[in-house]
Order: sequence, then structure tokens, then C-alpha cells
Amino acid sequence: MTIDEKQQKIIGEFQALSDWQERYKHIIKLGQSLEPLEEKHRVEENLVRGCQSQVWLTTELDEDNRVVFRADSDAAITKGLVALMVRFYSGEDPDTILTTSPQFIKKIGMQEHLSPTRSNGLASMIKQMKIYAMAYKSKLQNS
Repeated sequence: MTIDEKQQKIIGEFQALSDWQERYKHIIKLGQSLEPLEEKHRVEENLVRGCQSQVWLTTELDEDNRVVFRADSDAAITKGLVALMVRFYSGEDPDTILTTSPQFIKKIGMQEHLSPTRSNGLASMIKQMKIYAMAYKSKLQNS
């Protein structure tokens, strides 16, 4: 599935839900389905700066040079948001991550329904994912 197809699928999922109460429940459910992050990854250097809640984000390159993200959070909605971003960007190559913005956030009206602190946290997650992608792109170009 291409990243554009992922984007359309996410938009469709949220548009199928009747209101923001249902959408919040969906976000929380996404967080609950996130694979647990091992304790060894729940360390200071993996914390996403700019999030009010604790959000841990780790990454690696797979054998096809695609970025695989893993994440966790101590807050239900925040965990759902990071799960959504992991689903969106994980499995993509560094260039795709760097050149693709999560337009679904705007298209489903998420920004208007998140508190300012959650919006800032979401922006921090996206920024950190792009920083990782930039580091991998540089590493791949130099190898």
C-alpha cells in the first residue's frame, strides 16, 4: 500500500465515524492495538520532546531500507495519535517520509478537535519521525 493509499484509508475510516466522540474512541482503540514497547526502549533518549505526555519513539531500518517505527505513550489519546503516525509512516523509505505530510490530519478536522497541547505533541511526533528519516537518508547516502 502506498503512502497516498494509507492516507486515503485513514480519511475514509474517520469519515465513516459519525462524530468526534466516536473518532476519539477510534483513536484510543488504535493506541490499544499498538504493540507494547519493550522496557529497554522506554528511556530518556527515546522521549519525544514537546509532548506533554510521555511518548517514546524508536526506529530502525529494515532489510529493504524502509523505516520501521515503534512507539508508546502513557496517555490513551496520545498513544492513539502516535499509533496513527506509526501506521502512516512505518514501512516507508526515508525520502517518502521526508516529502509526505500527513494531510489526513487536516482533511478529517483533527486539528480543530485536539487541545493545543495535543496538537503541539502531534507536531513534535511528526517532526521527530522526519528527523529519524533524515538521519537514515544521510546514512544510506554515505554507505
